[in-house]
Amino acid sequence: MNELEKMINGKLYDSNDDLLVEKRIKAHRLVKMYNDSYENETIIRQKILEDLMLSVGKNVYLQGPIFCDYGKNITIGANTYANYNLTILDVCKVSIGENVFIGPNVSFLTPKHPLLFEERNSFFNHDHNRISTYEYGAPITVENNCWIAGNVTICPGVIIGEGSVIGAGSVVTKDIPKNSLAFGNPCKVIRKITDQDRLDLKKV
Repeated sequence: MNELEKMINGKLYDSNDDLLVEKRIKAHRLVKMYNDSYENETIIRQKILEDLMLSVGKNVYLQGPIFCDYGKNITIGANTYANYNLTILDVCKVSIGENVFIGPNVSFLTPKHPLLFEERNSFFNHDHNRISTYEYGAPITVENNCWIAGNVTICPGVIIGEGSVIGAGSVVTKDIPKNSLAFGNPCKVIRKITDQDRLDLKKV
């Protein structure tokens, strides 16, 4: 199993592996191209996203700027929208469903690092004649029809169930069941979302 395969499967891997460095440079070049484009250049932007990511559905709109590590571990479903400063650190798979609404400054963070500094610090790898750094990760899934409000951080291994709403500023460290209103640091389920939340029942 090479370092790329280890990384994708959540195993301990060397993040400074030559192939991984090459893939990050390619992704960062595409990200820069996207961020340098104008929001009305829809065909150009769509083509860049298709080159950058594993899968992108129809009518996906990412305001930009966007940031990611590899891109090829990201799937985004149709009709999904993300506001400014979407950050996806995709050392493991990040799956974002259809009709997902993402506010500004939202981060999807799949990497994990050792807690002991002796294991976390970079070291000189004599076998490969270069600096090595070990880390690992876990995938993130956001199912269809979710709303992730501004300044939310989604941590490694989290699944957010279909139709859920995550309140602004939350740090999501555990799975959120479907149709839940959840917020806080750490993020907790406050209640279920029901038909009583329909707009026509609200006084405005």
